[in-house]
Amino acid sequence: MVDRSEAHQELAALIVSRSGGDGTAARLPAERELAAELGVSRSAVRHAMGVLEAQGRISREVGRGTFLRTDGASGTVGSTVGSTVGSTVGSTVSGRQDDFSPADVMLVRRMFEPQVMPLVVAWATARDFAEMDRCLDGGDRAPGFEEFEQWDAALHAAIVAASRSPLLVRLYSQVELARRGRVWGDMKRRSASPERRAEYQRDHTEIVAALKSRDAETAVAAMRAHLARVSSHLLGAE
Repeated sequence: MVDRSEAHQELAALIVSRSGGDGTAARLPAERELAAELGVSRSAVRHAMGVLEAQGRISREVGRGTFLRTDGASGTVGSTVGSTVGSTVGSTVSGRQDDFSPADVMLVRRMFEPQVMPLVVAWATARDFAEMDRCLDGGDRAPGFEEFEQWDAALHAAIVAASRSPLLVRLYSQVELARRGRVWGDMKRRSASPERRAEYQRDHTEIVAALKSRDAETAVAAMRAHLARVSSHLLGAE
């Protein structure tokens, strides 16, 4: 049985595919048209569009509609993150990924992500920070658990992408792949609450503020504290 998060990722990939996801800009049909064409509910389309927005694959333009973003058109970290996460979605569609234990995922994240912070402080650009702000705003606006998870993943991927290390980005894509496993999703969903979501968003804001201030020590400490909080909530122990 496919869980809702995976189903929304597969639908997102299908929307990109049918809309000419070949590197050319394309205006997407309205949600009701996509729902009718693909034989799904408007709610499912709305969730899938949220996935694409968090991945930086689409842009919403007031008065014009929703468009696929191209690497050349966006020129932002979002395009880098989008291509990395997009390939992850593709692998989800073609076959299930290994389902790593949440304890293993958190162990690797707590070893990996804080150590990236000094590189981000050294190399991040204004465009990188704009992408982080976009993800923070998406997290603030997310109506529910699944949408917030998409923006959470997009923010962490954007931070790693700002290190300007292709190898680190490639390595982190495997962490993101692990986060899409069913065991991780089920445990994260069970541990979720509005209060914890607010805590995570405050953590995210502090991390980004430290990075913008070019304060590596504070950024490392903030990321460590955030991941310790997530681990505690998820696994029930430090």
